Amino acid sequence: METVESLHALRMALSGLPVGFNGELIHHSDRGIQYCSQAYIKMLEDHLIRISMTENGDPLENAVAERINGIIKEEYLYNYDIDTLKEARDLLSEAVNLYNSERPHMSIGNFTPDQMHHSGHKIKPERLWRNYFQPKIEMEEK
Repeated sequence: METVESLHALRMALSGLPVGFNGELIHHSDRGIQYCSQAYIKMLEDHLIRISMTENGDPLENAVAERINGIIKEEYLYNYDIDTLKEARDLLSEAVNLYNSERPHMSIGNFTPDQMHHSGHKIKPERLWRNYFQPKIEMEEK
């Protein structure tokens, strides 16, 4: 991994902010070498962007974000050829909307995230999947 491409992506992201934007931004990443480089950290600090990183580089610390990114890439974006930044933005916006408003999630009882967040009453969903992972403590007790 090289920092140059990450710096380029960060510059693109910053250039997309509205003129005069002064909101608070937080940059969350793993501890990849490109995100820990002096140049990358300096650019974040120069733009008053708070830095958030996983504790020890373990992808499981960021499992929800990793899962969402994987679903969006594999289920919604994989079969598209994107030629412009506008096409990428439009397609990503559509994918996020589909993920949140159309796609039922087994982890929340086959409701959509929008249904869970915007219902007038508290929904207590039943998880429809089984986690076969056993924490180390449980495995040692057996």
